[in-house]
Amino acid sequence: MSVNLPSAAQHGEMCTSSLSAEQQRDLATRITTFLSMYSHLSDSYIIEFFTEDLWSSLPSSWRAVLRDLKYPQIADLLLGASHADRRYPSVWPLSLLAFRATAQALAFPRESREGGGGGAEEFQNNESQSSLLRHIFRKHVKPKKQHEIRKLGALVKELCDQTDCSSVVDVGSGQGHLTRFLSFGLGLSVTAIEADRALLAMATKFDGELLGVLEKEREKQNESGSSLLPVSQPRHVAGTSSAKRILKTRPPGARVSRRGFDLLGEMLRPDFVLTGLHACGDLSSTLLRHFISCPHVRGITSVACCYMKISTREHPSPPGLIAAPHPAGERLQEAMLQPSEFGYPMSSWVGGLPGHQLSYKAREAACHALEDYRRRLWEESQLLRTHCYRATLETFIREQRPELRRAGVQTVKKAHLLTFTEYARLGLARVSLPPDLPLDGGQVEAMLEQQGRVVVFFSLALLLAPVVETLVLLDRIIYLQENGVDSRLVPLFDPNLSPRNVVLVALKARGHGGAKRKS
Repeated sequence: MSVNLPSAAQHGEMCTSSLSAEQQRDLATRITTFLSMYSHLSDSYIIEFFTEDLWSSLPSSWRAVLRDLKYPQIADLLLGASHADRRYPSVWPLSLLAFRATAQALAFPRESREGGGGGAEEFQNNESQSSLLRHIFRKHVKPKKQHEIRKLGALVKELCDQTDCSSVVDVGSGQGHLTRFLSFGLGLSVTAIEADRALLAMATKFDGELLGVLEKEREKQNESGSSLLPVSQPRHVAGTSSAKRILKTRPPGARVSRRGFDLLGEMLRPDFVLTGLHACGDLSSTLLRHFISCPHVRGITSVACCYMKISTREHPSPPGLIAAPHPAGERLQEAMLQPSEFGYPMSSWVGGLPGHQLSYKAREAACHALEDYRRRLWEESQLLRTHCYRATLETFIREQRPELRRAGVQTVKKAHLLTFTEYARLGLARVSLPPDLPLDGGQVEAMLEQQGRVVVFFSLALLLAPVVETLVLLDRIIYLQENGVDSRLVPLFDPNLSPRNVVLVALKARGHGGAKRKS
């Protein structure tokens, strides 16, 4: 079902605008084949570099040309996006060149080709204050989020204009920064759903502060009204069963509580646009399913994150999903997700491809910031030593407690500024080993000297991260296409500011009555 999606000229090149449904399926097939060939890279844990002898898992011809690369060379020759002016210190094997070229060709582009408004431009005068966002929307908001709410807000507003909707449901709204911009800044009627009640309280508090500022501006200007004041301020809803009722139509004959009925009735009188900014794990896929199943949801913008928390048939409960709740709220996801539905794959096509499975480690790596790591390489940052530190520590942990495989040491603050001995004391204590455990100085030195190889191996695996992310997002647009809805993937944010910068955009034509079938 074809609809007019937002202009590529305004929001950046559409990643999938030139791909037909057949080409999308073909790309998914090629990606799964490629990732299956290099799963030993995508599934490897860098902390096991020494314990599993990961360097030896690379072809000998690769090791010969990669072992002595300087960090800026790794940035340019392995992770660099440009093919111009590459000066190789030696002749690289064709298999390595093909690996790099294929990985870059299969991944959706992450850079927007829009004429202006990028992160570098809007923070040129003040690195913490966007020049393109009014001051009232910058308070309590970090630069990254300022950039995101400005860009996504404009896109949501365009979807509302195209669908003749004035109502928006913001799921996983957190402290309400996007909600306030959509409501107070763009004049939309917004319901914000958030499972964390502490965040809801903060959002309400910040709403009050902004209303106070607007009222003072209004009095100062002696105006009778202000275009910034909405008809009604944002409504914040706890992400529980009542939120579920907002997003789903009521089945014939179903009983709904009075409160749920009130919310449902208020929301479903008009059609609305659904948005989720960095909705964690399964929450993004859940929103897409509700977009398909509910005829009142006319459009959606979805920016995903935390791919490692996506449920799969192989791992229905990914590590960390319950132990470390995300502010977007797994409680909302749990209330809305059916037991037979998983976050990946969503589409029948990808689910039927041999080798489509993505490990927890591959999905976790897809959340890494390739641009940030490349910057560290160019700058030869001391931060690059942390992976080698952790891999070295893993060796001593395994020697003492072999059952502590991949022990959760967690991040050691400013580890790159510590000597390894200082780092080891802190790390050993976190796994209940003696902090003063005697360490073989020669063994430590030999491993730390291989830091360059650790960085190379991590960079090779990182090259696959955008390909994994592409497959997850491609699966979602194929799922929508299987259910009669066209969609696009837009690199909306500056990836240097916001690594998860691709937004899925979809509109339903009037008369779309819900899902054709379940995937």
